[in-house]
Amino acid sequence: MPRPRKCRLIEQVPEYTYFKPTGIPLKILQEVTITLEELEALRLKDVEGLDQEDCAQRMEVSRPTFHRILTTGRSKVAEALVHGKAIKIEGGTYSMAQRLFKCRDCGHQWELPFGTGQCGIHLNCPACQSKNLHRIDNDGHGCGCKPWGRKGRGHHQAKA
Repeated sequence: MPRPRKCRLIEQVPEYTYFKPTGIPLKILQEVTITLEELEALRLKDVEGLDQEDCAQRMEVSRPTFHRILTTGRSKVAEALVHGKAIKIEGGTYSMAQRLFKCRDCGHQWELPFGTGQCGIHLNCPACQSKNLHRIDNDGHGCGCKPWGRKGRGHHQAKA
């Protein structure tokens, strides 16, 4: 009996989940289904340009598992493009990544999933409504260099 699949961590749910060639009625098209974790692998590697080790860490899988997910996703996209098939994005074994925030005024901590469309700079503390917040890691430490804690985007200074 095979081992059960471990949930893969994804940060975004796509806004659009169906793509098809123009000019061909949907009822005569064949479909290729891409799982959400395959799309996340494509996004991390091909859109964000991360190396496979970083991608695997973000999805909380091993590097060989990430490579298999990425290869399968790329193969499905190539098949759809070459053979004129529709691409449907759905399903998979995944869980949504969480972002942790802490209010600097009252100390309240809370989580929000990625993909909610809420940027940290637009949030208010649910306890005291303060905008004086920052993003924290799982150990409660601030992360990143911006006030809301986004990593790897360079320094941001408020204008005086």
